Amino acid sequence: MDRTDRRILSILQGQGNMSMAALSENIGLSLSACHRRVKLLESSGVISNYAARLNRRALGFEVQVFIEIKLTSQRQQETTAFEEAALNMPEVLEIHWITGEFDYLMRIAAQNTEDYQELLRNKLSQLPAVSQMRTLLSLSSVKEFNGYYLGE
Repeated sequence: MDRTDRRILSILQGQGNMSMAALSENIGLSLSACHRRVKLLESSGVISNYAARLNRRALGFEVQVFIEIKLTSQRQQETTAFEEAALNMPEVLEIHWITGEFDYLMRIAAQNTEDYQELLRNKLSQLPAVSQMRTLLSLSSVKEFNGYYLGE
C-alpha cells in the first residue's frame, strides 16, 4: 500500500459515497487507474464494506454507555456463551475482549437513562457467566471515531 492508496482510503473514510470520477480527480489519477486501485483495496480486504455514518443524537440516542464486564471464569464454555448471547443483542454497538481487571468492554447507545435502565434490567443482567458489571456513563464525546489516521 503506497501513499496514493492511503489518500484514497482517507477520502473514502470521510466520503464513502463519493463517485469514482470525483475520487480520481481528487487524487489526481485517471478514472481507470483509480477504479483499479479501489478494486484491489476491496479484494485484499483493506476496504471491508461501505456504510453511512449515522448521527446517534439525530436518531434519538442521547445516552452513550460503556460497560465493563467480568466473567465468572475464562473457560471457553463461559466466554463462548457470553459472546454468543451478547452478539445477539442489537442494542450492543461494540464488544471488546480486554486485559486488566475486567474481561470485556461494551458500548451501548440508549435513548435516555430510563431506556438504558430497562436494557440493563431485562437483557444485560441476563447475560450468561457474568460475575460483575460496571457502567460508565459518557458525559460527552470529545472525539468519536471518524476513520483511521493513515498519514500523508
